[in-house]
Amino acid sequence: MLNCYLWLGPEGVTLIDTGWPDSAALIEHALRHLGRSRADIARIVLTHFHEDHVGAAAEIATWSQVEVIAGESDSSFITGECGGPIPVLTAGERALHPGFTQPPHGPACRVDRVVNDGDVLDFAGGAHVIAVPGHTPGSIALYLPAADTVLTGDAAAEFNGQVILGVFNTDRETAVKSLTRLVATGATIAGFGHGEAVLENAGDRIAAAIDAFGT
Repeated sequence: MLNCYLWLGPEGVTLIDTGWPDSAALIEHALRHLGRSRADIARIVLTHFHEDHVGAAAEIATWSQVEVIAGESDSSFITGECGGPIPVLTAGERALHPGFTQPPHGPACRVDRVVNDGDVLDFAGGAHVIAVPGHTPGSIALYLPAADTVLTGDAAAEFNGQVILGVFNTDRETAVKSLTRLVATGATIAGFGHGEAVLENAGDRIAAAIDAFGT
């Protein structure tokens, strides 16, 4: 399961991640279902540079006066200025994917604003940017105070009812350490890039995350 998130605010809609390159129509359908349109998109926040998260960003960024936001250390990978690192897979992860010969870039997209740990974005009660490197060098998560929710990107995931360390990391040791930054939010709810959301005691669930594909 691959997830994108929409925050509906009076200042417009914020889209967190954009899915695969063919996802724009699905996102537009979701907007219509919620009584909004493509012109309501005010900003896109990209949690990291991988294709399944930035794939439709370049297309959606043309829909209106959209601000595209990304973590500073991933921004040059998103714009295509530089090539990102290739994930280093464990044996367990190779059961999910045979391995990468090229960095899993999405189509190049402009980045209008780079952010770093502790920056606050003007939606959801002041969304806090959390640096969670390891999956990629510039991976970010967001804590949304208005919903007491942390959106983890691929720093963590849900798999068969269990919160797990995200897979396909470029620096596994750093990725493990980044989980503590998600736990520190104490969030009630967690939304992951992959898997079902956790709707209660998310901080505790992330603290108990397992490395399901670590060997």
